Amino acid sequence: MDVKDSNGTLLSDGDAVTLIKDLKVRGSSTILKRGTTVKKIRLTDDPDEVDCRIGGTAMVLRTEFLKKV
Repeated sequence: MDVKDSNGTLLSDGDAVTLIKDLKVRGSSTILKRGTTVKKIRLTDDPDEVDCRIGGTAMVLRTEFLKKV
């Protein structure tokens, strides 16, 4: 299974990615700003999603909003 970012670059476990769009967090008033770097992502069973930690909180992000660093 190939997991690709918004530009079509292959992603793997432990990669660092950058957000390409401001994202609202469901159930919270927090907004993740464009340009935020997320380190040590983990791939999931779904090729359109990755697990990560941002500010100590575990989150699942869609790969369509990520760009590999």
